[in-house]
Parts: sequence; structure tokens; C-alpha cells
Amino acid sequence: MTIIPAIDVRGGRCVRLVQGRFDAETVYGDDPAAMAVRWAAEGARRLHVVDLDGAVEGEPRNAAVIAAIVKAVALPVQVGGGLRDRKTIEAYLDAGAARVVLGTRAALDREFLREVCGAFPGKIVVAIDARDGRVAVRGWLDATDRAALDVAREASEAGAAALLYTDIGRDGTQGGPNLEALTAVARATPTPVIASGGIASPDHVRAVARIDGVEAAIIGRALYQGTLTLREAIAAAEGGR
Repeated sequence: MTIIPAIDVRGGRCVRLVQGRFDAETVYGDDPAAMAVRWAAEGARRLHVVDLDGAVEGEPRNAAVIAAIVKAVALPVQVGGGLRDRKTIEAYLDAGAARVVLGTRAALDREFLREVCGAFPGKIVVAIDARDGRVAVRGWLDATDRAALDVAREASEAGAAALLYTDIGRDGTQGGPNLEALTAVARATPTPVIASGGIASPDHVRAVARIDGVEAAIIGRALYQGTLTLREAIAAAEGGR
């Protein structure tokens, strides 16, 4: 299982939120590209970058910052936040992103999802951001009545390269991942799953790594707070199964 450090960008800065709440923001640096270089130096093999402003507003707001991150490291970078049309997807891929992450429109527009998965094979990751089993959209601000497992199955059938499952209630809390929900998503489809939300210790990493179908885990606040080092997380992932 691959460990993927998260870099969340808001107002050009590197931040972390708790449960997606913008009133619970901690700033960890004014230079997200420098943070990317740090994670690369510590052994990261992939990075997960999100434009938080873009996620809420529906279009990129930190594209230049994200382009600088992609250029700063010789690592695959997956980018999300405000990607709701083909032009934006193409722009990020042209800028060097290895994959793009679709959330809001992927959950709400099946035809669009099928179209872009076909147009960009192997490049589309579908984010399934769930609160109590239901998908949230627009930067997690709006709830829907869509079940997370239904969106997972639709994304898999459309040809998504991976499913990024985040338990919103666990995100940023360091309280541990939702293993039951992750297992359910991994069992629902043959598409690889990326786990996110609450991972903060080697035991958490090992527990996630034991779930068949989970290919990677995104870690954010625990790395920034120093609760868990990237090297510890990688070691636990490599010995977890």
C-alpha cells in the first residue's frame, strides 16, 4: 500500500481543516511547493493536492500554486478541487498532473463521468466524500441523498482509475479510519480504493493495509502535526498485509 501525503491549498497557503470545516483551519506554511519538496525528500512516492477554494467555488482558484507543486517534484501528483468540466481536467493534465480527482460533478452527473473516464483512461480518480454513508459535495458543504456505495459502483462502471473514499467525520481528527466503510467500498467494486480520513498511527496504517482492494492511503494532519512521520507510515504500510 502506498502512503500519499496530502497538500491542501487555500488562499495560496498549505492548510489543514477538521472534518472539512473552514472555521477549523490550521496553516502549515506559505509555500506549498516547498512542502511538496519536503515530502519527496522524506520518501513520498505520490502526492495528493487539493484546491480547497476551488472545491467550494466550482473552478480552480489556486492553479498557479498547484502548477508550481507539480514542477517542484519528480513525483506523480493527483489534483482535485473544483474540477467540474473537461477544460479544467485537460488544463491540469497538460500542466503535468498524473491524475485528476473529481468529486461533485462525478457524484451528480453520470454522463459526464462516463465521458471523461473514456476520454482520459487511467487519469480519473473519483472522490467519494461521505458523511454517515451519504455523499457530500461542493467542498463537503452540501449533503446529498446519494449513498456512497452507489456512487462507488457507478464510478467503477464508468471506468474510474481509482476511488478515493473519505469519511468526513474522521478527516483531520486523527481518531482513526472508518475501517467498516472502507471495507464495504473495497468489496463493492473491483476498482482500487484510496483511503482517507483519520489515519494517525502505524496501527491505523496497518489496519487499512490489511483491507483487500485498498491500494493507497492519504495522510494529512498527522504528518503535519508530527503525530506520525512519513517514514513510520511507509514502514507500516509495507509490512501491513
